[in-house]
Order: sequence, then C-alpha cells, then structure tokens
Amino acid sequence: MTAPSTFGLSREARNLHFLLTNLVEEVPGVQSVAVVSSDGLLLLSSDADRNAEAREAREGKPSGPRGSSADLATIVSGIGSLTLGAAKLMDFGTTKHTMIAMDEGSLFVMSISDGSLLGVHGSADCDMSVVAYHMALFVGRAGHVLTPELRSELRQSLENDATGSAR
Repeated sequence: MTAPSTFGLSREARNLHFLLTNLVEEVPGVQSVAVVSSDGLLLLSSDADRNAEAREAREGKPSGPRGSSADLATIVSGIGSLTLGAAKLMDFGTTKHTMIAMDEGSLFVMSISDGSLLGVHGSADCDMSVVAYHMALFVGRAGHVLTPELRSELRQSLENDATGSAR
C-alpha cells in the first residue's frame, strides 16, 4: 500500500492510517478496506493502485469493487443500513458484523462506533476467520478514538488529497 500523506494529521489520525496499512499488508487475501462514517462518507481507505496488482494476479476473474474506494464505501454503507434495518425489524439489537461469501470473493462489514463501519473486500481464497479476527483487532483499537473531531479531520484529509491529486 502506498501510504497516504499523514503530514499535518493528529496522532490519532496517523495511528488509524497505520492500523489500516497493517490490516491490508499483513492479512492474506485482503484486497481493499474502507472506513465509512454513519452518514456513508468515506473516512479512510486502502490504496486502490496497490489493489490493482493483486487483482491482475487473478487473471480474468471479476475484480470486485471497480477499483474505487468510493465504490467499496457505498457498498459498505448500504449493507450497514440494510442490516441495521433488519436488526430493528427483528428486535435483535445492534448489528456487530456481516460476512458475505461469494464465488469470487468475500465482503466483511463490522461496526466500529457511533454508526461508523469497517468494510473489507477479500479474495475468494481468504481465510474468513483470520480476516474477521484482524478486523475485530482494528475495531478494538480504533473504536474509542473515532470521535466526531477525528472523523471530520479524516474526511478533510481525503478531500485535500483528492484536490491535490486533481491538480
């Protein structure tokens, strides 16, 4: 993963970037990751360019989200909303995590805090229990620091990166 610029970010924001980088680089089969706010906005994501290399190695198989972090964030937000509604209808409490196994990959969605979600797109051959375990570690380490102020800082950082790369 090409590390995004963390210059000027708070210690908590740099820590979340570090945790995300570790999740992507250390867990076999993880192709992309997105952290999404309760209102569906992308806060933090893995580098799509690095993920293209992993997809090319699969030669001719579907590539999952179209390479855009925003696509994964949209999917994660939608699944989060759907499972929240289902949990309310069934009166089962809050949704903790969702795992979807498909022919050519897997999708994992886990609640972080205050409606924020962690979404992971994994390859078909990933070990789902290992991915879920590392996601739980991320959530445990990130959940208590993902304050409204930090969410605002992360969102602003993504917007600055987008305008900086558009120039």
